[in-house]
Amino acid sequence: MLEALCPVLPDDDKLSRDDLADLLDLLVSAGDLLELRQSGDLSGRLLYLGPPSYVERQRGQYRLLGIRPFGAPLISSDLAGAVQYEGHARSIALAPAEAEAQLATLGLHKIRRKQWIRRPPEIGPGELITRFQDRLSAVAPAGAVEGMTVIDSAAKVTYYRGRWRPLAVSDSGLFVARRPQDYGADLWCVALVTEDAAVRLVDLPVDDPAAPGHDEAWRVQAALDAVGGRPQIFRAGPCSGLGTGADWTVDLFTPLPRWAERYLELVGMPIPRSTGALRSYRVPEAEMGGLADFLASMLWMRQVPTEGAK
Repeated sequence: MLEALCPVLPDDDKLSRDDLADLLDLLVSAGDLLELRQSGDLSGRLLYLGPPSYVERQRGQYRLLGIRPFGAPLISSDLAGAVQYEGHARSIALAPAEAEAQLATLGLHKIRRKQWIRRPPEIGPGELITRFQDRLSAVAPAGAVEGMTVIDSAAKVTYYRGRWRPLAVSDSGLFVARRPQDYGADLWCVALVTEDAAVRLVDLPVDDPAAPGHDEAWRVQAALDAVGGRPQIFRAGPCSGLGTGADWTVDLFTPLPRWAERYLELVGMPIPRSTGALRSYRVPEAEMGGLADFLASMLWMRQVPTEGAK
């Protein structure tokens, strides 16, 4: 895809593989692309065009989702001029009494908020860890696993890439890990480790076969961090220099499961990431209380002020 895009980009617009991967992740989390398991005997996941749809962000404000084949516009009627574009996101403001009928006439399917977010049940971090410990106790010994890498729960929660490392001789306990396979990307798993060897492991996902493995992995890691007394954080403070005094900037330092990203994109908007952040969002001040409660109850995260990420 990178090779296909580079010839049509301006010479001064350099697109890296990481930039492209980040954009694809945003399109998947936003519902414009769907990442689904292959059917049949073949393993792996494929990307499909998301169906033309919409979800209500707030009364009179609607997020537009999906991609029509062959480059056809999502909305081609007189309403096309009312579509608002910001980054990869599209939205439209319509009179609430008429919106549903107007969008249905254009072939857009309504998705309810809960259906779109599709978050897992709320649970405490200790209970989630106990569930995986029980699963691990019921599986057979793992045998030799070469090339496994793990997330170091003792490393800084504000530097996600720096938390990954190979197993060490002193390692013992529960770890979120990735293990190589002959073909395709490394598999996500939860491993019980003793003396730098994985004694038992469970491949992910286990609760939702349609979800990517990293969704469950990142939630398990958030639980391990919370139980370990070093919960993951998000940084939040009033926006500066954007002329939007009622908006806040929310900075994240670790990847979020897709369902959490969908919630954030419903209440806010991705923006260029702040210094040191993995991803940043602009969120209306009125939504900040609900967002903080969501991240605290679902991922046990702690909020710090803009100047306080340590």
